[in-house]
Amino acid sequence: MATDIADDRPGWRRVLRALGQRKTGFMALFGFASGLPFALFLGTLYAWLSEAEVDLETMGVFSLIGLAYAFQFLWSPLLDRLDIPVMRRLGKRKQWIVLAQVALGIILVSLSALDPRTSLGWFSLLAGIGAFASATQDIVINAWRIDVADEEATLDILSTVYQMGFRLASLVGGALALIIAARIGWPQTYMVMGAILLAIGIAGLFAPDAAAKRDLIADADELAELRQPGQLTPRVRGWALVAVGLLWTWAIGVVGVFMVRSMTAAPADRPDPTVFTATYGPLIIVATIVLPALIAAWLVKMQREGRHVVAEGESVARPLSPVTDHLYRALVLPLTEFVGRMGWSLVLILALVLTYRITDAIWGTFAYPFYLGELDYTNDEVAVASKFFGVGAIVLGLALGGWLLTVLGRMATLTLGAVLAAATNLLYADLAIGGATMQAASDLTGFTWAVLQFPGGSERLARLMITIFAENLAVGVAGAAYVAWLSSIVARGYSAVQYALLASLTLLVGTLGRGALGQMIEQRGYYEVFMFVTLIGLVAVVLCLAEWWREARAGRAAGVVAPDPALAAAE
Repeated sequence: MATDIADDRPGWRRVLRALGQRKTGFMALFGFASGLPFALFLGTLYAWLSEAEVDLETMGVFSLIGLAYAFQFLWSPLLDRLDIPVMRRLGKRKQWIVLAQVALGIILVSLSALDPRTSLGWFSLLAGIGAFASATQDIVINAWRIDVADEEATLDILSTVYQMGFRLASLVGGALALIIAARIGWPQTYMVMGAILLAIGIAGLFAPDAAAKRDLIADADELAELRQPGQLTPRVRGWALVAVGLLWTWAIGVVGVFMVRSMTAAPADRPDPTVFTATYGPLIIVATIVLPALIAAWLVKMQREGRHVVAEGESVARPLSPVTDHLYRALVLPLTEFVGRMGWSLVLILALVLTYRITDAIWGTFAYPFYLGELDYTNDEVAVASKFFGVGAIVLGLALGGWLLTVLGRMATLTLGAVLAAATNLLYADLAIGGATMQAASDLTGFTWAVLQFPGGSERLARLMITIFAENLAVGVAGAAYVAWLSSIVARGYSAVQYALLASLTLLVGTLGRGALGQMIEQRGYYEVFMFVTLIGLVAVVLCLAEWWREARAGRAAGVVAPDPALAAAE
């Protein structure tokens, strides 16, 4: 009994016990499988194309495959409701995960057999399909993580392990792939990466799933429930579905037309992807999230007030077709469930989603210009500091974040992560004016001495490395807490759609704000920009405190007392 009590105490013991769970092991594999193609398609591929002497205009077209990740939520409703013939017995989520991973492995191996100089058309087609499969895999893996979490393999731990696997994969698919390619060549490197994904896909066959087999009877019952007394009338649901369907159809059509024009037009006539994202990105978000959310709020209001609902004993004279009911469940119900559950709290949640990662989302684009252009570091120094040392710091930060989640709790760690993410911009502000404070910190901790023991080490490199270490450590803590929180507020039955929609909003403000930030850097310099971004980060801190209060209040209203990790440890 004493041993059991000790095992339940928050801290490293609970983390290590969770790491020993079968689900956690597969989560690490799936996180790695999610990060590897992302690095290979959106980063390393351009190094191969450059070596093959592919012109920059064509490489600009290749950058369009990143839209698959930016707008992945557009096809997320299908993944929540659609089964794959023959493969459905694998499980609701696993059928898509295995298919995507095997497809990605085959695509990478196929790319290794092509020469981009002579088969550029097939090469670009496969890369585009691969990005689509990779984004699809991301949607379902996020849903799988939410669905399979339990008291042993907790959502917090699974979210942290997922990010660890993703970060390690970005190192393997990025810096390590460059090193391997320099020795054995790009085709062989992509063949090795494809073989790794094929192996993970085969291993995925043995992963657990929330539903080992789709319950068709329960599926039919859910459709029948839409026609029960108290539910909205078919006419109202039909009009809501038409409105939401038209909005989503427009969004998908806009992205599709842009892709076709970009791939088929002459270089001079191709639309600018940056302008497209900045112009149409917000409109797509409004069409697929904001307006449907308002429609969902209206539907919830109607149902709660008992208007436009099926009365007791009333038969549904004109029910919607099963196909229409399925579409309603896929597109509208995830939103009505979320709006109905959150109410006005949804405003606070969306504000936090839009601002929490804004500091690193905006700043990330200007990191290399700052290191290389402003501070005059060499490519090798930046590679060592940001790629190898930096990734290690993020993984360490994720581990620390996972531990803090068990000790402090989710909201305390989320708030701490926001404080750290904002504060680390002050470290870069110091670098921008000479780095005297960061150099003193490096000297005082003995870090400078340690760096000087390696070939090529210098005081200025130590200064950069300790700054990147502190920032990436904060990014790891914040990332672990944020993904855990984001996963906790979605419903399991609609996890694919709800998580994909919220995740797409996470980087929206950062993406749209980069142009203004670049202009500010030109006009005022990096120091003032870092101070400004720090202030922006404080907005997220305030919102975290408000969300913390909301969740505590909601817990008290429901009669649930949130456990205090510190008290549990004391007992």
